[in-house]
Formats: sequence, C-alpha cells, structure tokens
Amino acid sequence: MKVSHLCITVAASLLLNFSCEKKTAGDSKDKEEAKNMAFTPDWESLGKHNESPQWFKNAKLGIYFHWGLYSVPAFGNEWYPRWMHFKDHKIHKHHVENYGDPSEFGYHDFAPMFKAEHFDAKAWAKLFKNAGAQFAGPVAEHHDGYAMWDSDITPWNTMDTGPKRDITGELETAIKAQGLKFITAFHHAKNLQRATELGKEVSISHYPYFENMPPSSDDPELQLMYGNMEPEKWYKEVWLGKMKEVIDNYHPDIIWFDYVLGDIPEAYRKAFAAYYLNEAALQNQDAVIVRKQHDLPLNMSIEDLEQARKNEIGTKTWMTDATISNGSWCFTNNLGVKTPEDVLHMLIDIVSKNGVLLLNVSPRADGIIPQNQQDVLLKIGDWLKKYGEAIYATEAWYTFGEGPTKEPQGHFKNHKAFMELKYSNKDVRYTTKDYSIYAIIMGQVEPNQHITLTSFAKNNIHDMTSIEQVAFLGSDETIEWTLSEEEGLTLKAPSKPINDMATVIKIVISQ
Repeated sequence: MKVSHLCITVAASLLLNFSCEKKTAGDSKDKEEAKNMAFTPDWESLGKHNESPQWFKNAKLGIYFHWGLYSVPAFGNEWYPRWMHFKDHKIHKHHVENYGDPSEFGYHDFAPMFKAEHFDAKAWAKLFKNAGAQFAGPVAEHHDGYAMWDSDITPWNTMDTGPKRDITGELETAIKAQGLKFITAFHHAKNLQRATELGKEVSISHYPYFENMPPSSDDPELQLMYGNMEPEKWYKEVWLGKMKEVIDNYHPDIIWFDYVLGDIPEAYRKAFAAYYLNEAALQNQDAVIVRKQHDLPLNMSIEDLEQARKNEIGTKTWMTDATISNGSWCFTNNLGVKTPEDVLHMLIDIVSKNGVLLLNVSPRADGIIPQNQQDVLLKIGDWLKKYGEAIYATEAWYTFGEGPTKEPQGHFKNHKAFMELKYSNKDVRYTTKDYSIYAIIMGQVEPNQHITLTSFAKNNIHDMTSIEQVAFLGSDETIEWTLSEEEGLTLKAPSKPINDMATVIKIVISQ
C-alpha cells in the first residue's frame, strides 16, 4: 500500500555528519585543509557562497539535453512515464496500441530498449564547443527515476541497464576535455510518490498510484524507479544519496534543479548544498547552484526562468532554460525546431539583461542528435565565432535596448508568449565590456542604411559619452557617424550587408 507523507525532523548533528562525509579527506588536498570546511548546513553559512563566480557571469551560453527512457517511445513529451497511466490521455492510447497495457508493459520495460548504440560523447562535446557553449552536460535524472550514470543506489541506471555505459562519466570526460565546464541537471525531487488527498494523487507526484500498476508495486527494485517508499528513507537514501553520488564521481561545476525542490525538506536541501560546496572547494571549483523556484536563497543560488526571461536588467546574474524545439524537451517523432535566428535573438536579449542561456537539445534514443538541431547549433556557433566579443564576458549597459518588441512579464506562466516573440532589425540590444559598448541589431542591416541609436541621446543616457570610434564588426569600412544630444548616435551602415541574423556595432568610448 502506498505510504502517506510523513512530516520529518532530522537532527542537525546527523545532517552535519552526513554532509561532511568524504571518500577520503586527502583525495585533493591535505587533511588539515579538509578540517577547515567552509560550509555547514545552515543558511547563514551557505549564504557566504559566491553564487555567481566570474566564469559563470562570462559564460553566457550552456547546453544540456533531455535524454533517457522517455526517448524510446518518442511520443508526446518527456512526461510520457506519467501520462501513460491515465486512460483519458493520448499517451496512454499510444502506449496501449504500441506496447500493451501499462499493467503488463510498464515504463521500466523501456530500459532494455534504450541502447544509445550511436552515442559518441566526444562528438557531442565537440558539437557543443562549436556551438559556442561554455558549459554542457546531461539531465542526470528526470522525474522518471532513471539515472543517467553508473549508480550504486538504484539498479535503474545506464550502466546496469540499457546502454550498459556510464553516460555521465563519458560526457564529463569529453566535455571537460573541450575546455568546457560541466553541468548536471536534476528533476528527481518530483519522483517521490507523495500523499493522496480525497483519493486524488498530489500534483507534485510524478507517478500516479493506481492499483495493479508498476508504480504501486511492492518490489523493492521497482520502488526505486517509481518512488513508492517511505518518505524519510527516500529523502535521505535516494534524493540526497544520488546527489552525493554524482558530486563524488563526476564533480559538476554547476548543479541545476527543476521545480518541486521546495518539497524536499529544508534540512536535506541544506545538507546537499553544504556537501556540494565543500566537495567543490576540495576540487578547486567555483561551483554554481541553479534553482527554478523559491526553494533556495538567492544569496547562494542562481534564479532560473523556464522558457521565459526578464523584461528588465537583472541586478544579479540569472538564467533562462529553453529548448531548441518548438514542442517536447525530449526527442519525439517529427519534432520541430526553432530557427537559428530565434535562438540567437533569445540569447542576445538574455545577455543584454545580465542573463545566461541554458539551451536544451533532444537526442534520439540511439544517441544521435538530429541534423536539424545540429544545424541550428552550428549556425549560432558560427555567429559567435565572428561576433562573440559582444556576448562573452560582457555586462548590461545602463539600458538593455530599444525598439518595438517588448517581452512580457512573468515566469513559466507566460512561456507561450515568449515563444511567439519575433524580433526585427528595428530592435537593438546593448552589452558593454571595458570601454566598448555593443549595439546588436536583431537582423540584417541594409547597405548604406542610416541608423539612429536613441539610447545615446542626453535625455536617455543623462551622462553623455565621449565616443572615439564606431565600427561594424565584420566590415573594414570607415563608418560615418554623428552624436547629437537630442537624437543620439546616428551612423551610416557599410555598403555591403554583413550578417543576416544579427549585426553588431562596436562603439568605443574615451577612457
């Protein structure tokens, strides 16, 4: 029978001991240094962590990927393992027609079918590097309870089933070999089957509890996949245990959390953070923790906005996670993808507001990243190779931009409005670095076109700049320009078009 949700209290001393366990204290540094751990599992101590190290502020673009058992049916979306149990859902109908009733062919039965036979970690890492990403890595575990690493905690992992390979280990080696930082994303806070209310399973439980279905099984192995166990045991041994396992074995530079993290008891969230930050210190890593909702303090974590972004300059570094597709986050048959222009414009808008983009791609179950997704990545990477000085290691200027296109307010609730945004060459976004201001026009500039950047007008900027040079990146033509207090900076574009996706004007000011 499904257990009820228990309110748990964990002694601080137990958590402190758990959070400070190490394989050996001298693995990376001597024992004396290990004794001086900087962080204890309390918010005051954890708040001393620099949540946004300079490398992260400079990075601007990372890539991750939803890839797992849900990639096998390639239907609906990555929530396939949940909706296959609901008889009125199209995914249930698809499952019955193709695999049989979920009581006879459960989600765990996809494990032998997830072969990843064409997976090449080195090729993936090279692709991410060529796309201009500065960090990359997997969704280590989605809501479904399947670990994408060699796990001793659960038999439902890529070494013991499916590919029979340590997917996360191969990716860590390949990605770091390309000089990129390594990210692991976790969604498994939703995996625990929580209490029922009036016979209705709570929305934060990924798997429904239906009699005679695999998620209700008393088989200990199946319980590890479907989260059907006593909560305190699950919190400590499964949720926190898996975090510790990935930290110890793969040393991620970034750990990213999906929503429902707030339903993990606070004591365990503190224990995770102290363990991770102390381990990162032993590895000489400036670690980053990213969260999606109000479940970790912002003085020790980064705010993430799913499929959305700010419509003003962020006072702190923040992140958007968005997918390259127009639909599912995991691969599905006939999955459409965004245009390179739309993805690039999203990146530029985010960077102009002190943000970082985490872009999702959707590999097939066999380990191939579809060519249409690769084409988008490579075209963005080509632009960044030419004009990346306007993106990497930049900051927001006094204004993020000008033009008719305005972003809506809100988080995920407005994600559809964000996905429908289309920028044009009437929209400008600004970044700055040292004594350079970059005006990035969201599209192609017509030859000899006269452009006025009104953000340089005195009424807007207040403190007029002294401009020494104006140039279009990608053109060696001398640019005609004038600076007016009333109108701003007016200039004439080169005689030949430069780029059809976005055009960068570099304005150098006096030191």
